[in-house]
Amino acid sequence: MSITVSQRYATSPDQLPGMDTNEMRRRYLVDDLFSADDVRAVYSHHDRIVMAGILPVSGSVALPGFPEIRSDRFFDHREAGIINVGDTGTVSVDGETYRLVHGACLYIGRGITDVEFFSESSDSPARFYLFSAPAHTSYPTMMVEPGQGNVLELGDQKTSNRRTLNQYIHANGIRSCQVVMGVTTLHEGSMWNTMPSHTHDRRTECYLYFDVPHDARIVHLMGEPQETRHMIVANNEAIISPSWSIHSGVGTEAYSFVWAMAGENQAFDDMDTFPVSEMR
Repeated sequence: MSITVSQRYATSPDQLPGMDTNEMRRRYLVDDLFSADDVRAVYSHHDRIVMAGILPVSGSVALPGFPEIRSDRFFDHREAGIINVGDTGTVSVDGETYRLVHGACLYIGRGITDVEFFSESSDSPARFYLFSAPAHTSYPTMMVEPGQGNVLELGDQKTSNRRTLNQYIHANGIRSCQVVMGVTTLHEGSMWNTMPSHTHDRRTECYLYFDVPHDARIVHLMGEPQETRHMIVANNEAIISPSWSIHSGVGTEAYSFVWAMAGENQAFDDMDTFPVSEMR
């Protein structure tokens, strides 16, 4: 087992117009989160969030601390939400085991000592996506099965954005200090997510796209509403959206994505929306 950590420094909106495609992908796209028996982590200076992928294949994988977070153990002063985007696996949290099927969510609070990840089958391993933020207090470890969070039906088939949004970690669900997290699934025949597009001026939001068919792609939009850019995103790839950036996308087929936020507050409706007619 090994851990690989990269850093992404904060950017401002006036930098984006001068970036070419490769520079945008280097700063905002995370395309290598999952590697067999490893922990792959990205430390972002936007709201000090950490994104990580854990793919246990030949055995268990432990989550260590690392120099970028300045702690011996990962949860010394952090919390995290974890969603399994692969096949069934288990997570051991200080000796207590949680079984996560595809799409299940686990919250781990500050102060936990030992966390290990397992797959039930090495032929069809689990893929654990972790999103973490600094925490000032401790909340209990909790798990939610797929579909058992706060479920919202949004959009319309006429506008190709009918989707099911499942809130897992939020003010009226699993409690946390900063992390807000859930899963959105597009219905068959719908392709657009997050319309009308919006920003969260007080929070960083990250998307991890999953259940994207092998030959399908997402065209992810970002940037200020009057200065948008796009990136082409594949299955199990993630996007870091700074607080000043919109985050919307359209796929060549239906798909799902994990959305996760951290920052000033946890109010789901604290957003500034922008009709597509006003975007450029």
